[in-house]
Amino acid sequence: MTTGTGLSAAILIGGRASRMGGVRKGTLTIGGRTIVERQLEVLRGVADTIFAVASSSTEPDAALPVVRDRFPDHGALGGIYTAIVSSPSDRTLIVACDLPFLDASLLTHMAGIDADLVIPRTARGYEPLCAVYGRACAEPIRRRLEHGALEASVLPEGVKVAEIAPEALAAYDADGLLFVNVNTPHDYERARLLLEQQSLERRFARRDRIMDELGP
Repeated sequence: MTTGTGLSAAILIGGRASRMGGVRKGTLTIGGRTIVERQLEVLRGVADTIFAVASSSTEPDAALPVVRDRFPDHGALGGIYTAIVSSPSDRTLIVACDLPFLDASLLTHMAGIDADLVIPRTARGYEPLCAVYGRACAEPIRRRLEHGALEASVLPEGVKVAEIAPEALAAYDADGLLFVNVNTPHDYERARLLLEQQSLERRFARRDRIMDELGP
């Protein structure tokens, strides 16, 4: 079944996950589901094809097609390049494997923007591991890889860029969870607590609405 967006999606699988004690991040459970299950539920609604990008020694956390990193040991930027040139689509939504709170509405909005690169910008800066890349991004990224300029948050030169600014992101991220990632045990515990807090707040808000409707 096609989504009509014309997008593919690539999940970048990290390396040895040493900061997580070797536990693969996609298999961690948040809110009763693994991170990769949470991601796939969202990505299937916005992408026609989903695949993983991994090093030669890493397997994906779900039954996905895998392409091997063409620039191993070059960090996230090597994975981004590999995803762009390996994708069956002209535009590819690229996400890190440790983002448990992807939002379908935001990703659908990003898919509908006509640009070579559609990238969110938070108060911390650009979010290159939750962005839509067109094929035009491949060549400038390859040049940077060959010169050892590996910072993924530096935008590729000479391409049409559309930013999703913080004020626009707020409409999709009222709880501030969108770009919470899980790199360490501390991050994992924080993500779990944030989701629990969100669930409690929504439960109390629903209770208050019901009480207001019932009246005194």
